[in-house]
Formats: sequence, C-alpha cells, structure tokens
Amino acid sequence: MKLLLDSHVLLWLATDDPKLGPAVRTVIADGSSTVLASIASLWELTIKVGLGKLTLPSGFHRLLVENGLTILAIDVRHIERLDSLPRHHGDPFDRMLIAQAQADGLTLVSADRTIRLYDVPVLWS
Repeated sequence: MKLLLDSHVLLWLATDDPKLGPAVRTVIADGSSTVLASIASLWELTIKVGLGKLTLPSGFHRLLVENGLTILAIDVRHIERLDSLPRHHGDPFDRMLIAQAQADGLTLVSADRTIRLYDVPVLWS
C-alpha cells in the first residue's frame, strides 16, 4: 500500500501526539507500505510556522526523510486532477493531497472528515 500523510498526520507523527492512534501508527511504521509526504504539506506547515500559528520540532523536514518518508512532488497530472475535483473542500492544500492521491493511486491518511466526500481511499481509526 502507498500512503500519503496529511499535514496534521505528519505533525502528530513528529510530535508523538496521541491524536494519531495506535492502529494508524502501526500501519505507517510496519515497513510494508510506502509512506509519502507531499511537498504541499511541507509548504503548508512552513507557511503556518511563518505566520506564528505553529512550531515544528527542530530538524522536522530532515527527520521526515531520515525516517523513510518519500517526498512527493507536484506535477502536471496532479494539477489536471485538481482542476476536475468537486468543491467539497475549501482548503487548497487538502485539495492538492486529494488530487495527488487520486492521480497516483494512494491511500490518504487523514482525520479530516471532509476528505471522505471525495473518491479517494482514506485510512483513519
């Protein structure tokens, strides 16, 4: 399985937040899945840090790569898919994650209930 982690999941994973339940942690950590972080999520988190809304652990971006996460770039297929998405969700970063998951056949790991309105597999406990 290929997993695309939503921004809040990346943050909860890095900070060992209990909001990320044990079942989801196990699937992410068991080594049988490819785990991806979108560059869109890293961009979103960086913006929030710059606005003073969020603090990331020291070396956050480096830790993602060191812990085996693959960084997923945005390409033309993702932009084309984004253009065809219904407007259920207003968050442009979440919409990009949905487009990437659809275009690349990924399972989106997210607690965001609005994402379930889209035709995309979602993993959450």
